[in-house]
Amino acid sequence: MKKRSVMKRITAAFMLTLTMVLLSGCNPMVLDPKGPVGDSQRDLIWISTLLCAIIIVPVLILTAVIVWRYRDKPGNKAAYKPKWEHSTKLETIWWGIPIVIIVILAVVTVRYTYHLEPSKPLESEKEPLVIEVTSLDWKWLFTYPEQNIATVNYLKFPEDRPIEFKLTSDAPMNSFWIPQLGGQIYTMSGMAMTLFLQADEPGVYYGAGANFTGKDFGKMRFDATATSEEEFAAWVQEVKGTGTELTMDGYGKLAEQGTAEIQSFSGYPQGLFNSIVNKYAVPGSGGHHHGGESTESAEYSKASTDEAKSTADDQEMNMDMDAEMDMDHEHHADHE
Repeated sequence: MKKRSVMKRITAAFMLTLTMVLLSGCNPMVLDPKGPVGDSQRDLIWISTLLCAIIIVPVLILTAVIVWRYRDKPGNKAAYKPKWEHSTKLETIWWGIPIVIIVILAVVTVRYTYHLEPSKPLESEKEPLVIEVTSLDWKWLFTYPEQNIATVNYLKFPEDRPIEFKLTSDAPMNSFWIPQLGGQIYTMSGMAMTLFLQADEPGVYYGAGANFTGKDFGKMRFDATATSEEEFAAWVQEVKGTGTELTMDGYGKLAEQGTAEIQSFSGYPQGLFNSIVNKYAVPGSGGHHHGGESTESAEYSKASTDEAKSTADDQEMNMDMDAEMDMDHEHHADHE
């Protein structure tokens, strides 16, 4: 009875430790998703955890049992086999099972990786709402090109409608993250990343910058509020009627290093997002757009390409003329 009680205590302690280890690296909000992307990512977390547990749990249990059973104590009745060195049956078990698990895990991971491609549009009968996201030191700027409004450190969008986030940075690289809606994605200067998310129900969801960018990076938090279409339309009209317009000078001050309070703007300079992206781009490249180029950047890149092609044609024409003149000179010299 005493031995059985000790084993129960060991098992309880082991399960508690295992639970703490599994949960220590996982934000609980990730396991309570409110959108299709978050649902798939939660499923992948659970499937990967359970597949790994098939190996980890027996190994840890056997480790505890072996240490306890074969400890040095008076009257130990455990079998003593100092010359034992091989067992085909055991080798097959402890190599075969992990290999099968790894193959299954690889197939599952590849499938979910393609399914969860950030720039892949979500299946929906509704057109996605485009929101441009710019990470600054230490604040977030959200611009709505279709509504021509902007906000700082908070955003709103309709429930049950895909949101197409276009993301860049006018500061050190950061990471945009709304845990209950989907995984994080980096915001980088000179690049426009694309992320599709959706909230299946109304609510206020925690959002943050998940990358260290200096002393106040911990204050880069924001509320992402999902509302009905009617409430979203009313909010847009409210911002247009009560907010001030964001100018280029105003943006310059906003982009300065420092924290900021929640703000709303009834308008902003057209093309602001693309100008931020191209600000850090190599001349002629038009910036890098993950998930497809925007119209302005595509036109910019096409113009640059046409210009480069025209220059190359001019150079080729000049080379042909120079070669023809050289041949004429040689022919004239031979004639003389």
